[in-house]
Amino acid sequence: MMDFLNLILEPLQEVFLKFRDFLPNLLAMLVILLLGILLAKLLRFILIKFLHAIAFDNWSDRMGFTALMRKGDLWVKPSAVVGGVVFWVLIIVTLMAGLGALNVAAIDMLVAQFFNYLPRVFSAAIVLAIGYLFTSFISRAVLIAVANGGYHYARLLAEAIRVLLMLMILAMVMEQLQIATSIVLAAFSILFGGIVIALAIAFGVGGIDTARRIVEQQFAEEETPKQPDDIEHL
Repeated sequence: MMDFLNLILEPLQEVFLKFRDFLPNLLAMLVILLLGILLAKLLRFILIKFLHAIAFDNWSDRMGFTALMRKGDLWVKPSAVVGGVVFWVLIIVTLMAGLGALNVAAIDMLVAQFFNYLPRVFSAAIVLAIGYLFTSFISRAVLIAVANGGYHYARLLAEAIRVLLMLMILAMVMEQLQIATSIVLAAFSILFGGIVIALAIAFGVGGIDTARRIVEQQFAEEETPKQPDDIEHL
């Protein structure tokens, strides 16, 4: 009978001892999560107040970020979006740090991979933000230049350039994130080349009449005889 009881109690005692050794790590994780959540909320509040102070929402309206958010069915202020992004990034980092406090080998490996991958995420976000600003600037410059030239396809050309540049930026972001790099590059090359060929054909076919008028006008100016001067030289 005692052997039977020992057979039952020994595994329970071993589980209790392991849980007792694991309990400080669990408490450390809970403390890290609690402090991290409080800190993330505090930083979000401070960041939103700071963005309001520097009129970040008005700047986003001028740069087109607000219009882009509305197209994506996002009806909050840009400052709230930035604050939310910072908040959830801090929450994820806090969660990874809390899991690391458990001192479990598999979780430690996952946390290490996450922190090694995190710089790629930040660099991809920077590339995407700078690329969007650059794309908007180039597209607007092309629209103004072509519209001032009197061409009717100014908006179409500006939109085509914007799409091509955004495709290139997205390919750069995917390559930075190391997400199916070979597939992304092959798809981008095929898609980019196809769009360029399609635009070349479209502008070529649509500009036949314009090219004919330019050539006819040029030949007409060359064939116009020069008028003799009214003053006769002695």
